[in-house]
Amino acid sequence: MTAPDTLAPLTGSAPATAGEELRALVKLAGPLVGANLLQMAVAAVDVIFVARLGTVELAAATLGVFLFNVLMYATIGLTTAAAPLIAAELGRRKHAVREVRRSFRMALWVGAAAAVVVMAILWNGEALLRLADQDPDVARRSGHFLRILLIGIVPAIAAGVMRTAAAALGRPGWAFGVTGMALAFSILANWCLVFGNAGFPRLGLEGSALASVLSLSAMAIAYWLILHFDSRLRRYRLFGRWWRSEWSRFREIVRLGLPIALTWMAEGALFGGASLLMGILGVKEVAAHAVALNIASLTFQVPLGVAQAATIRVGMAYGARDSHWITRAGRMALAVGAGSMAVSAIAMWIAPRLFVSAYLDVGDPANATVVRLAVSYLAVAAVFQLVDGVQVVAAANLRGLQDTRVPMLVALFGYWVVGFGTAVALGFRTALAGVGIWMGLAAGLLVVSILLTWRWSARERIGLARAR
Repeated sequence: MTAPDTLAPLTGSAPATAGEELRALVKLAGPLVGANLLQMAVAAVDVIFVARLGTVELAAATLGVFLFNVLMYATIGLTTAAAPLIAAELGRRKHAVREVRRSFRMALWVGAAAAVVVMAILWNGEALLRLADQDPDVARRSGHFLRILLIGIVPAIAAGVMRTAAAALGRPGWAFGVTGMALAFSILANWCLVFGNAGFPRLGLEGSALASVLSLSAMAIAYWLILHFDSRLRRYRLFGRWWRSEWSRFREIVRLGLPIALTWMAEGALFGGASLLMGILGVKEVAAHAVALNIASLTFQVPLGVAQAATIRVGMAYGARDSHWITRAGRMALAVGAGSMAVSAIAMWIAPRLFVSAYLDVGDPANATVVRLAVSYLAVAAVFQLVDGVQVVAAANLRGLQDTRVPMLVALFGYWVVGFGTAVALGFRTALAGVGIWMGLAAGLLVVSILLTWRWSARERIGLARAR
């Protein structure tokens, strides 16, 4: 089996020039960006099908998917610690095959242990939503939805670990291919199971949950086949002796991964909290916020893919103990991440109505208020695009140096003390309203960006980067 991309053998050798580093980064990041965008499309498919079932079903699915995604991505963040460890092992080169296999195996163990906890939480989804004072009927339907969807947490985590390993070992193109397959599978499964087409039973909301489980399982099976049959990946025999424990490596993944999980949850909860604040202002503010946030999320997938690649590139340089390579890899990733967001920021600033028109009929007078609000929010989004791109890449660079605890504290302070605090103050104590809430988001991202960039710049002075 041949991968749809071919990177230079990952032997830990440093690129000779900045141009070579740029090419290596782009080759690694490109497929990951594409996979991230396709993953958003997979999520959109579920919404499109469920929306036709009715308001209660859509609300139930929205709440259920939100709870599922928060816990799933936190757990995947926990296992993402395998990426810098594998990259460092490749950079060191000594016994790389054996050490890579250990990190991969223990990442799966950590994910399996976390999955048990997550599944127990999701099993009680209805009770949690009732505690959050949600509509009883919506909570009940969402609870049934979650009790099917929770089965997908195991294949989702397994697929996340396998995707990380494949990318770190030089096969990022498989992430794009597998996610594209999952998108097509999800469309077909929803069409068959939600509405009972092609001879399948009409399962409605539960059919959407089952379609998601089947799609996630298909992804996990695809990655399993790839790791077994890809000519480069199979030499690592990643599933060899899968029952054998490596408790020191297990603890290392938890030590590095737990702060990553908490950081991701803090950022996701900030934007979720902003949505709740918008709900206090009014329905039109929520609709405009949803449109603007979706646009910003789409453009964010580019620096996110760059960040995923940066962790691997910096991690390899860290394993090689090559300070010049560390500097070159980190700077190149920051430049590409910031540059991509500069392009999107300019586009949002020049033609915000064009972006909004993809979601709303901007010529319909009934949409005038929502369009006006969305355009005003995008004006703020254009500003924080740059700092958002910088902060996600700076955090990834530090992750490559296996530095995750302090960045987590920075994220908690920046997002919740500065970001959420400013959003509340400007949104409800000034006339800015929704624009003030978005300014709060920008303030939080700006503070995190400045602090993480400073920490990256000071890495050698504070002992994070070991020179050869």
